[in-house]
Amino acid sequence: MSADDVYAGFGGRSILDRMRLDGRAALVTGAGQGIGRAFAHALGEAGASVAVIDKVHERAETVAAELERKGIRALPLAADVADPDSVTAMVERVTEELGGLQVAINNAGVNPNSAAEDTGREEWDTTFAVNSRGVFICCQAEGRVMLRRSYGKIVNTASIASFMVPHPQRQAAYNASKAAVVQLTRSLAAEWADRGVRVNSISPGLIRTALIEESDLLRPLLDDSLQRIPLGRVGEVTDLQGAVVYLASEASDGMTGHNMVIDGGETLW
Repeated sequence: MSADDVYAGFGGRSILDRMRLDGRAALVTGAGQGIGRAFAHALGEAGASVAVIDKVHERAETVAAELERKGIRALPLAADVADPDSVTAMVERVTEELGGLQVAINNAGVNPNSAAEDTGREEWDTTFAVNSRGVFICCQAEGRVMLRRSYGKIVNTASIASFMVPHPQRQAAYNASKAAVVQLTRSLAAEWADRGVRVNSISPGLIRTALIEESDLLRPLLDDSLQRIPLGRVGEVTDLQGAVVYLASEASDGMTGHNMVIDGGETLW
C-alpha cells in the first residue's frame, strides 16, 4: 500500500466500489424469511448472484422471485443444514449453476425456547444439530470450495446470546449453541486466514421478525426489551444488511475471526 492508495482508492477503486459484489456467487441459508431474507436482498443489491437456501423450498422460491423482480440472479434451493449429504448437494448445485462460490452466509437456526429443567435431550440435540453442527457442516463444505481457489468470505449468524444471557428468555440450549458458533468462527478463521478464506460472525440483538411477533412466548420481549436498549428501539432486519455486505466484500479483507455485535447497545450495560 502506498500513500496514493488513500487518494486514488486501494487498487484504484473507491471504498463504495470495493463493497460491490459484482461477479460473485453467494449462498444464504435460512433465507426464506426474516434475517436470511434480508441478507439475500442485501447481497443481491450489492451485485452478487444469490442462492436462496431454505429447508422449505416454497419459501426459497418466494424470496428468489423477489430478487429476480429486482434484476438479481437468484437460485432457490431446499436444503437441511443438519444433513451432511444435503449440504454437499447444496454447495455442488450452487457452484455448478452460479459458476463458483465466493460468499457463504450460514444463517439457518432454531430456538425452541424452553426452561432448562424442561429441555429434553431431543430438543437439545436438534438445537445443536442445526445451530452448531449445521454451521460447521456448511463451513466445511463451503471452505473446501473456497480453499481450492484461495479466496472466500464466510459469515455465520451467531447472537448476543453467545456471550451474555438474555433475560427473561429461557433458552439454555440456544445460548450454548450460539456460543459454539462464535468459537467455531474463530477457529476456522485461524486455520484458513493464510489460505485466503476469511470467516467472521454477526451477533444480532433482539430483531423484529415474524418468528418473534407470532410467538406468544417471545412477542412480549419486543416491549420489555426497550428498557434495556440504549437506542430505544428493537432491531430491524435491515439494521443487519450493511454488516453482511461489508463482511462479504473486499472492503473487509483485513478482518477475520471477528464477531460483529449489532444490538442497539443492549450489551453496553
